[in-house]
Amino acid sequence: MYGFILHAHTRPAQAEAFEQLFRAYVEPSRAEPGCIEYHMLRDAQDPSLFIFYEVWASKEALAEHTALPHMREFHDKRMDYLRRDFEIREIEMLSPAR
Repeated sequence: MYGFILHAHTRPAQAEAFEQLFRAYVEPSRAEPGCIEYHMLRDAQDPSLFIFYEVWASKEALAEHTALPHMREFHDKRMDYLRRDFEIREIEMLSPAR
């Protein structure tokens, strides 16, 4: 398994657009064969900070996800939404996924 936590610090004026865009990606991402967990969260004290908790079957499964056309398109224009690039922390799964 491969997991990570991603912080997306959006531009305040783009926070709502970012939320709408990624809310539409949650269920399709969860339906991908290699997806084990996919959660989109919003910080309660900083509404421009979005946090993603994702667990994939493998790095290869994540690579397939990021290669999808809508994900490549977003990656190319991500800085239109973000104050700074993603902060990504790989995590080691110490407990099994449900």
